[in-house]
Amino acid sequence: MDLPQLLLVGLVLLLGLLGVLVPGVPGTWLVWAGLLWWSLHEQSAAAWALLVASTALLLVVQVVKWQLPPRRLRGVGVTGRMAAYAGAGAVAGFVLLPVVGAVPGFVGGIYLCERRRLGTHGEAWASVRAVMRAVGTSVLVELFACLSVTAAWLGTVLSL
Repeated sequence: MDLPQLLLVGLVLLLGLLGVLVPGVPGTWLVWAGLLWWSLHEQSAAAWALLVASTALLLVVQVVKWQLPPRRLRGVGVTGRMAAYAGAGAVAGFVLLPVVGAVPGFVGGIYLCERRRLGTHGEAWASVRAVMRAVGTSVLVELFACLSVTAAWLGTVLSL
């Protein structure tokens, strides 16, 4: 696969990651579609193995999301700014502390947003707890899986 196509696949994966943070956008399926596109063009054993493993992981995540409480965005005051902070924190955490860093980065992003908005530690932490109970867990599970798939794709591309 040539460089322009790799960049387009990377863009689709990035849009999928951003789509996880926006309600109604099929972020997980965009990540999977980007990976499928790459696998169909690459046609190597590593590409097919990554596609199979990622498909299994993303399907398990969909089942896990159904078991979690439903999203109640408006009731706890989740804003686009908060989603941006949470997503940026998760990505930064994932890069700084591979894999496990996404969780504290996600929560830290929400805390930073709420601390700037509310001013005090106590109010910000109470808001973080409410957000995580209402929507954070399902978004975090989906984002973590998509980040893992994207990181595995990037590692595979760089190793080929």
